[in-house]
Amino acid sequence: MQTSKMRRKVAPAAAADGDSADKLDQLLLSAAVCNGEDLGPFVRKAFTSGKPETLLQHLRHFSRSKESEIEEVCKAHYQDFIIAVDDLRSLLSDVDTLKSSLSTSNSQLQSVAGPLLSSLDSFVDARNVSRNVALALDSVRTCVQLTELCSRANIHLSANNFYMALKCVDSIERDYLAKTPSSTIRSMLEKHIPAIRSHIERRVNKEFGDWLVEIRIVSRNLGQLAIGQASAARQREEELRMKQRQAEEQSRLSLRDCVYALEEEDDDGLGGIGDEGKDGYSNGGNGMLGLDLTPLYRAYHIHQTLGLEDRFKQYYFENRKLQLTSDFQVSSMTPFLESHQTFFAQIAGFFIVEDRILRTGGRLISKMEVENLWDTAVSKMCSVLEDQFSRMQTANHLLLIKDYVSLLGVTARGYGYPIDALLDVLSKHRDKYHELLLSDCRKQIAEALAADKFEQMLMKKEYEYSMNVLSFQIQTSDITPAFPYVAPFSSTVPDCCRIVRSFIEDSVSFMSYGGQLDFYDVVKKYLDRLLTEVLDGGLSKLINTSIHGVSQAMQVAANMAVLERACDFFFRHAAQLSGVPLRMVERSRRQFPLNKARDAAEEILSGMLKQKVDGFMTLVENVNWMADEPVQSGNEYANEVIIYLETLVSTAMQILPVQVLKRVLQEVLSHISEMIVGALLGESVKRFNVNAIMGIDVDVRLLESFAENQAPLLSETDANQLKTALAEARQLCNLLLSNHPENFLNPVIRERSYNALDYRKVVIISEKLRDQSDRLFGTFGSRAYKQNPKKKSLDALIKRLKDVN
Repeated sequence: MQTSKMRRKVAPAAAADGDSADKLDQLLLSAAVCNGEDLGPFVRKAFTSGKPETLLQHLRHFSRSKESEIEEVCKAHYQDFIIAVDDLRSLLSDVDTLKSSLSTSNSQLQSVAGPLLSSLDSFVDARNVSRNVALALDSVRTCVQLTELCSRANIHLSANNFYMALKCVDSIERDYLAKTPSSTIRSMLEKHIPAIRSHIERRVNKEFGDWLVEIRIVSRNLGQLAIGQASAARQREEELRMKQRQAEEQSRLSLRDCVYALEEEDDDGLGGIGDEGKDGYSNGGNGMLGLDLTPLYRAYHIHQTLGLEDRFKQYYFENRKLQLTSDFQVSSMTPFLESHQTFFAQIAGFFIVEDRILRTGGRLISKMEVENLWDTAVSKMCSVLEDQFSRMQTANHLLLIKDYVSLLGVTARGYGYPIDALLDVLSKHRDKYHELLLSDCRKQIAEALAADKFEQMLMKKEYEYSMNVLSFQIQTSDITPAFPYVAPFSSTVPDCCRIVRSFIEDSVSFMSYGGQLDFYDVVKKYLDRLLTEVLDGGLSKLINTSIHGVSQAMQVAANMAVLERACDFFFRHAAQLSGVPLRMVERSRRQFPLNKARDAAEEILSGMLKQKVDGFMTLVENVNWMADEPVQSGNEYANEVIIYLETLVSTAMQILPVQVLKRVLQEVLSHISEMIVGALLGESVKRFNVNAIMGIDVDVRLLESFAENQAPLLSETDANQLKTALAEARQLCNLLLSNHPENFLNPVIRERSYNALDYRKVVIISEKLRDQSDRLFGTFGSRAYKQNPKKKSLDALIKRLKDVN
């Protein structure tokens, strides 16, 4: 017990001597022992720190601190206390054993771990060396790759493969510049990469500038080729239409053995896929045409790679706009007629190239920009056309330019460009063109008419017949005549027909492809003017000033009859060229446009024939107006007139159409009838008797017989119409020879039998009629003679007519 007390006294002293750490460890160990926890961590800590004595000291201190408690417990539980003490002593023995075991293990561990630690140090050193070597290898590898990229970039630059060179430079800048181990190499790259990009930009811009120069020549050639292809397509279309017109004509003529065929046409478009250029750029055009867009697309792609896409687009658009503006310049040193094809071909080629770039350039130029350029071009072309057309005074020049402009329109429309403004300019000058064309035709027709010799045209070969007759459809029979063939017309007819046909074709050519589909009415209007104003006027002037004989007048009249058939051909030809069905033209037939010239020709022919007849009619003076016996074979003048008329008919029937001959003969016979009545009415005939009238009746019958004899040549109806031309002379003879002349007063009979007689002439002529008893000295032998009832009736008629007068 004293020992316990001593220990309790020592414990506070020992605790007071320890530092705070020992107190903490002691507290923790005490708590662990109290809680029955594992003391292994405390043991390992003690041996690790090399202070197992401290642990033992703490344990002893704990045991001493618990002795008082043990004593109290022991008092209460002595037996348990004894057992606990034994256990404690046993625990102390085990702790000592554990201590020695730990010490032994520690010694063994120290002996074993020494070599391992030295090996670990060697391993750490080796690993550091390895890391340094790996880092060096990575640096070398990076430098090798960087060198390879630089070498590849140089190769691409040498080969002008700028896109790949830029890709190499971008890869160097992106992947290697930041991790380049050498500061020297890094500074060199930082200096040369911008220089390389600037060099590439300059080279590409130079190539693009060269392309801008070359593309103008290529555009002109391309425009000429495109317009040429449009012209060839139009020519094929015209040939197809001609075949169709021939088929329609054959069908109209009921020729059923014609053969129809459909022909395939190859498209001659300018499109095509060109070869792939360098860098994989498609040139976007046909290499055969010289259209190579590779430099343009390469420049565009390079600028895209450089991040300068918008700047290049603006640069391209401004340069192309300047080129287009320069294309608008019209040289004052060269006539526009000579330079218009180059002018329009250049513009056409420009927009063909722009269309190709729009479709294949990848938004290099927008559709709106192309449309704005086209609007500018159309405005300028319209201005140039307005100015040039206003200066032109030759229809052919205007037509040539119009045709080329229309081909330009066809070409532009094929690429989707609107051409309405150009067509409006062409339509605006339609009237001026036709006025110039009419003026040219007026000169040509005047020259053709002035060269006419008024002789029938001789054709020795079939091709001459085809060229001068069949080509104008003025033949009277489908049977080809024997050659040499003497035509009923003179050379002026085919000459004028050629001029008119050329006018029609030029007019249709100007109106065609001008945006107006139905232009036949316009062509017909100007054709009417050509025929009525120019040709009819020229023929009328020729007839009134240059005809000096019956043969010439007859030839002109024959020409007019042929021209009448030719006019039908003219309107059919105009309809065919205008694409109008012939049935519509035939349905709307109009008056003969050369009727003034025709009437003048027939009038002058009739006038000359009347003059000839007047020469024979002077023989009327030889008629014995107081003849004792009537003339049985007709008077001399009548026989001469009939001989002349028969000779005239035999000549005229070779060249004059039947209807013209009928009209002329009708005029002549009517004139003869007037001359006969005029002779009886004239002052030279003071009196006449019935025998003289009977002789005149014989003359009229001879003339009527002549008219009837023309029935085989004309027709029965026409022959009867010829007889009606003698109606006045015939009715006068019938009245004077009638037994009841007073019937003239009966309106019904007069209308039926004497409608051609003027009652005033009847009075004058009837007063001159004398009976046989009125002859000189006739009354001496017949004092008881009574007045003839016929004479009495005639006197009553005269008296009644005088009363009416």
